[in-house]
Amino acid sequence: MVDCVFSGLSDPGLLRTSNQDDYHIDPDGRFFIVADGMGGHAGGQEASRLATAAIKSFLSCQWHTETATALLLEQALKQANNAILEDQRRHPERADMGTTVVVVTFRDGDPQPWCAHVGDSRLYRLRGHHLEQLTEDHTWIAKAIRAGEVSPAQSRNHPWRHVLSQCLGRDDLTEIDIQPIEVHSGDRLLLCSDGLTEELSDHLIASHLKSIRACEAAATALVNSAKQRGGRDNITVVVVSVSPPLGTAEG
Repeated sequence: MVDCVFSGLSDPGLLRTSNQDDYHIDPDGRFFIVADGMGGHAGGQEASRLATAAIKSFLSCQWHTETATALLLEQALKQANNAILEDQRRHPERADMGTTVVVVTFRDGDPQPWCAHVGDSRLYRLRGHHLEQLTEDHTWIAKAIRAGEVSPAQSRNHPWRHVLSQCLGRDDLTEIDIQPIEVHSGDRLLLCSDGLTEELSDHLIASHLKSIRACEAAATALVNSAKQRGGRDNITVVVVSVSPPLGTAEG
């Protein structure tokens, strides 16, 4: 299994009265979850909490089975979707709640970690000086960019940039993106909600991840930087640094 060190942080931001984000870091570094809820104060908080709890429980129970990781992640996210749907049926006042989610696993037997996501919570990889977004947002604006209808620069301020095409908490969930992630020693992974990426450019994100060695300090710097630039939404980050093999020096 890939060795790593990690830290996470969630902050309500400067304008929101509640935090509808949720995250979980497995103490043994086996898996990491970031969820960004929507649907009113109570609904958004409940949706992200339900998703995180369901995924955590499913992965913990099934971790040592022979189920392939891609299938394990698909089942975990479907379990989370069903948990939210069931809560909607019991509490009609929360019928419009949902959540985005991004999950990364480091599982024994897998040569590389795996990622699953729904919505616009993202996974980035910093390698050297290069930051790459590894997930593709399930949003109207992302589809418009792919179709050449909107430029990336125009998308930053487009009024429809937050319109999701997929999220957990829907009967018509059809798109769960699951992929293996290539990592090398010294790489850094960043899981985050859109409260971070709405405020910080990729250049600024990369700058913090490159210049601050400790994961906890890097997570704090990212959140504080987003707040300094407006902090209009809840902000959640998980930073994972891939450690070099034992007996080698870090560069």
